Amino acid sequence: MDTSPVTPHRMDPAGGCPHADNARLLARGAVAPVLLPGEVEGMAVLGHDALKEFLAHPDVAKGARHFTALSEGRIAAGWPLLTFATVRGMTTADGDDHRRLRSLVSKAFTARRVEELRPWIEELTEGLLDGLHRAAEEAGGVADLRRHFALPLPMGVIGELLGVDAEYRDRLHQLSNQVVATDIGPEQAVAANRELVAVLSAVATARAEEPGTDLTSALIAARDEEGDRLSQEELIGTLVLMIIAGHETTLNLITNAVRALCGHRDQLDLVTKGESSWADVVEETLRWDAPVSYFPFRYPVRDLTLDGTVIPQGTPVLAGYSAAGRDRAAHGPDADRFDVTRPGRTGAARHVSLGHGAHYCLGAPLARLEATIALERLFTRFPDLELALPEAELSRHSSFVGNSVRALPVRPGTSCG
Repeated sequence: MDTSPVTPHRMDPAGGCPHADNARLLARGAVAPVLLPGEVEGMAVLGHDALKEFLAHPDVAKGARHFTALSEGRIAAGWPLLTFATVRGMTTADGDDHRRLRSLVSKAFTARRVEELRPWIEELTEGLLDGLHRAAEEAGGVADLRRHFALPLPMGVIGELLGVDAEYRDRLHQLSNQVVATDIGPEQAVAANRELVAVLSAVATARAEEPGTDLTSALIAARDEEGDRLSQEELIGTLVLMIIAGHETTLNLITNAVRALCGHRDQLDLVTKGESSWADVVEETLRWDAPVSYFPFRYPVRDLTLDGTVIPQGTPVLAGYSAAGRDRAAHGPDADRFDVTRPGRTGAARHVSLGHGAHYCLGAPLARLEATIALERLFTRFPDLELALPEAELSRHSSFVGNSVRALPVRPGTSCG
């Protein structure tokens, strides 16, 4: 038996397509030691079953006080992943604090409330498709679908929900892109985080002066009327998390689904013929090319053995969603194949790309609705839509957190609308 130590996998700050590395790591086991930027030692949970167990484990915490290297002062101020550990909000809270913060925003994301948004999201989608068509006509038939459609749709929705004026939205996307980047320099990281907080503080100030029916106004009311329920730092932290998670995930989901369908026309045909649904496309994309590849961080509160591997107490652990989605042990020998008819949409083999356990993605119903509407309306309007570049030539995100491409040039073709 080989008992030699396993060489940690060095996470590439430049990001890139994760699937080849994921396959190599999964061949070695469901849990892998990794080196994070700045030579920080961590672990990644890659296997589907191991990840489900880890995400719901009672001895795993989200609070930064459990991050040993951070507590001991070994993490620099400009570390590119620092925001994921220290921002005050649901994703870094445990127990009663987590339940308190989640309860303040959960009413805005119930299935019923989300369904009420459908007509407005459909209207917004149609307007953006008009814009995509115009952009392509003005540029000789090619337009960036990510810029003109996949981005403004979720940013428009979350901006409206939060009461963020349109003038702030482009800058908030640029800043959130920098926050999730893993190749960013220390000075740039610090500056991006400061500006993001400043912009959202300005949004909060505007909503305090002119309250509306938006979620930010409701959070401010909770802060002002029941100060023990929400601090100012938690208010801004919650806005940071909701802006980033509320549009980056859905942006990548829509982008990745379009790439998948354009590269698998037989699967697109199944949907357009009514043999599979657009919801099936969304679920298979979430599994096959998860919009979030490795999400930081969780920390064992004691030494934890997972799938035969010990994860030491206080280790920063990445949740390997893109790896778990293609884990053959859970999804079969053809897990690398994009198949909208794949069984296992529910039950133990279902993907975990939107999380699992107490921290399951609060915005999952909204992300699913936006993506389903977007894909149905896009391919109904432009049935001959195709990529303008081969998949291999698409430039990838500079992040091992987000999983997608920087731009998606497409030829929409003739509009049927």
